[in-house]
Amino acid sequence: MFLFLVIALAVVVAAVTLAVVGGGEGTGPLPEAAPQRLHDPLPADRQVERSDVDRLRFPLAARGYRMADVDDALNRLGAELAERDARIADLESALSGAQAPSGSQVSFEKPAPEDQQ
Repeated sequence: MFLFLVIALAVVVAAVTLAVVGGGEGTGPLPEAAPQRLHDPLPADRQVERSDVDRLRFPLAARGYRMADVDDALNRLGAELAERDARIADLESALSGAQAPSGSQVSFEKPAPEDQQ
């Protein structure tokens, strides 16, 4: 009876091992996974906006980047872009307010004297 249990245990261990390893079929125990690609690349036809950076996600890899570091960098980049855009808008509005409209130039000519009698 003991010999039967040892043989049954060996058969179960072999079956589990073959199931995990894949039975020796193919090139390896697991099929090759296709590399992940960036789903939302930054736009090439226009300037990068804050929403572009918010949607940007890098693919995960076993020996890749540290997600926290990249997320921090992206957050900083997004904040700096938003700050830059706000500063540009402020400067443009100040510049347009400082320029006098072309149709409202002030004339410094003396009025014509009236005839005195």
